[in-house]
Amino acid sequence: MDKGIGLYPLHRCKTIHLVRHAQGIHNVAGEKDHSAYSSEDYFDAQVTPLGWQQVDHLRNHVLETQLLNKVELVIVSPLLRTIQTAVGAFGGGEDTNGADATPLMVANAGSSDRHAISSLNSPPFLAVELCRETMGDHPCDRRRSVTEYKAMFPAIDFSTIESDKDVLWKPSPRETPEEVAARGVEFIKWLWTRKEKEIAIVSHSGFLHGLLSSFGKDCVDDIKKELSIHFKNCELRSMVIVDQGNLGTDSTDTTNYSGKVPQGLDHPSD
Repeated sequence: MDKGIGLYPLHRCKTIHLVRHAQGIHNVAGEKDHSAYSSEDYFDAQVTPLGWQQVDHLRNHVLETQLLNKVELVIVSPLLRTIQTAVGAFGGGEDTNGADATPLMVANAGSSDRHAISSLNSPPFLAVELCRETMGDHPCDRRRSVTEYKAMFPAIDFSTIESDKDVLWKPSPRETPEEVAARGVEFIKWLWTRKEKEIAIVSHSGFLHGLLSSFGKDCVDDIKKELSIHFKNCELRSMVIVDQGNLGTDSTDTTNYSGKVPQGLDHPSD
């Protein structure tokens, strides 16, 4: 038996699609001068025009691979650039025909210069603070009020967020890599309590790196290296969460069948 092969019951697994947001205005400024990340000019940075092109390419990929038909829930970090990326990639497309459905994004939300995006034929969207970017010091990682986001993204569920204003971000100190990693583990544990089996998560480079750094220690070096690679803007990676500790919320998978029906002897065949 090859010790590198694992076999697990399907009901003890979830498929997750991890996505980093598209290019934000803070990314452009920060690449030129890293100190720009500490500037209030980039508070809750929005996606750039190039970033929206990245979103469009990701959208095409999601459609071509039928991923949009498989994802049961989209979880998004409540920051402008992640929400814009999420609705552009996994939403119902441009809402230009006045369809009777609450839009995922109103026209020009966050200075996007984009049409409204429909919630028709899209999975539900849920904003979750656990998957926010590394917090502290950088104003680009401080969120707006939930009230402001609801006006721009009416069909997104913000009910898990307890405070209208951002009470998690502090000017200093900035979260350590260890603290981000611990938050990532907490997020995965929370994710496991969800009933959905296939979930997209739109988050940030720092958070995704911290999350993945907490896993793979029982894997060969090539897989460890693969998990440690930083995400590019708008990159998507699909992974499987496996419950190895009997934490599962479901006792069986919906495709399992109990057999021996109708009741009677069930002797083994020769």
